Amino acid sequence: MLFFHYQHVAFRPYRFLKDNPYLRNMKSRRHFLKATGILSAAGLLVPTNVLATAFTEYPGILKPPALKPGDTVAISSPAGAVWDAAQVETFAGILRSLGFQVVFGKTLSAKYGYFAGTDEVRAGEINAFFGDPNIRGIFCMKGGWGCARLLDKLDFTTIAANPKVLIGFSDITTLLIAISAKTGLVTFHGPVGNSGWNTWTSNVFKQVVTGQTPTPLFCNPATEEKPITLHPGKARGSLVGGNLSVLASLMGSTYLPDWKGKILFLEDVKEEPYRIDRLLTQLKLCGVLDVVSGIVFGRCAKCLAEEPQKAFTLQEVLTQHIVPLGIPAFYGAMIGHIENKLTLPLGIAAEIDASAGTLQLLEAAVAT
Repeated sequence: MLFFHYQHVAFRPYRFLKDNPYLRNMKSRRHFLKATGILSAAGLLVPTNVLATAFTEYPGILKPPALKPGDTVAISSPAGAVWDAAQVETFAGILRSLGFQVVFGKTLSAKYGYFAGTDEVRAGEINAFFGDPNIRGIFCMKGGWGCARLLDKLDFTTIAANPKVLIGFSDITTLLIAISAKTGLVTFHGPVGNSGWNTWTSNVFKQVVTGQTPTPLFCNPATEEKPITLHPGKARGSLVGGNLSVLASLMGSTYLPDWKGKILFLEDVKEEPYRIDRLLTQLKLCGVLDVVSGIVFGRCAKCLAEEPQKAFTLQEVLTQHIVPLGIPAFYGAMIGHIENKLTLPLGIAAEIDASAGTLQLLEAAVAT
């Protein structure tokens, strides 16, 4: 329990509202005041779980400025160590071909076991890149493991005060989810440096982060398999999601959003169906699946059972978990550890058509 008293130096709510970059606009202030009970009485005892809700997710969204040719962007590796320096040069060449100037993070050459430097080094680099006004976007070189170890070291105040594009997937899901939940900043689930940037992937990326196509409609290329409808219908909500294994590992933490009414997108790699079953069960038991408005499951690369005669298929597992929810859902979107990848903005309103297997943004993901 925390004691709120207007004249106590321990907590002065109105000075906090004035000075806090998250809550500078009046809509955010009203939401915060309502959530904490300050409007009704300045001296009430407020349960800590109410405070956790108020401080975990901020109302509204914070769109980063659109990227444009000539902008300076940084490459960082906030998780796994980069063992092939040639991949960094290749990726830098891709970014330059898109018109960007490139800054290289120290984590691209740092080694600390399987990490790209210590937790302090990796978190410090993310904080520094967000704080640098000359850098307009941060691209992650690879996933692996390690982003969750950075969360208590991130400077969310600096991040909120300096909105910019942050893009990655796989283990980078942790940063995307946490930063979006803590600051309202729109983050981008998309390709990392070592995952391949073919023409289709690059074109989708440009549509989303440059604002040239405010509300693109995403569907699988004609060369890809058509998505499978798990439950028909249309649903709208803000996008949230990422790698299923990483997302499940964050359950119970304070770095997650309010799931109610969201469009949840998921993907994974090298997980047998029984593991996908276990992970979805965890999300179910935590109440996530019961409150989202729709689900998009991406391609699950190499998610086959070692002994198929003794196992459910992946589609059977998805059917068991998702169909009873009675909400629009489909499987097989271009999300995940695959060649053709969507760039999906977390926090942006979208509509899915599970019968057609499409996803459409309903607003621009960046400020133009």
